[in-house]
Amino acid sequence: MAERRPLVMGVLNVTPDSFSDGGRFIDPQRAIAQARRMIAEGADIIDIGAESTRPYGGAEPVSQADELARLTAVLPAVVKLKTPVSIDTMKADIAKWAFDQGAAMVNDVWGLQRDPALAEVVSEYDMPVVIMHNREAADPAIDIIADVQAFFQRSLDIAASAGIARDCIVLDPGIGFGKTPEQSIACIARLAEFKRFGLPLLVGASRKRFINAVTPSEPDQRLGGSIASHLEAARNGAAIVRVHDVAETVQALRVAAAIEGAR
Repeated sequence: MAERRPLVMGVLNVTPDSFSDGGRFIDPQRAIAQARRMIAEGADIIDIGAESTRPYGGAEPVSQADELARLTAVLPAVVKLKTPVSIDTMKADIAKWAFDQGAAMVNDVWGLQRDPALAEVVSEYDMPVVIMHNREAADPAIDIIADVQAFFQRSLDIAASAGIARDCIVLDPGIGFGKTPEQSIACIARLAEFKRFGLPLLVGASRKRFINAVTPSEPDQRLGGSIASHLEAARNGAAIVRVHDVAETVQALRVAAAIEGAR
């Protein structure tokens, strides 16, 4: 009964401006302590990011030097905790450095479509990559499911050209990124349609603004909406959920699995 899927990826932002917890873990010791806490709470993967990608705009671009400086005091120490570490970056050189430090995967919010060298690094190191859908801006007039599928196909073509093994790829519809609240909800509700690619799916709905569109709330008041979203994502086929609130999500997934198992 303790078994639960999907895997839980804990979010660790070592940034001053992330939309939900900006600044809380910019201090390296606090960041490492948070990683330990999430692992104790049941996180299967720790996703470390040093450049805010704020899904609703307003993120300040971070130089490679600054991104690396934020990571240097944190990522190697978290790797030593023996739970797989994901590096959340769009930059090939940062991914390469992280792999050399022991990171186990890269999470790219632009799906290999920003830094042309990133696909080559992933292929060279033979590491898993999360390909996330993104857009410069939301367009309520488009068919978002078709747009996500077309984006995935472009990214998969890039991956294939670089020699990335198919079984190293995870797809993420990018909840909140370049989407209206209604489109984000549609991506969760229709998640199973992305199974046509035959690849694992990741959903990161934690504390996202679409929850506020359903029930007005600030990011730190969206635990209920986050859990509801990830339970639906799990029911619709998500293999990984990316969350801020690890203990609560793990409990919810385990209880839902126990109830399902008793049917």
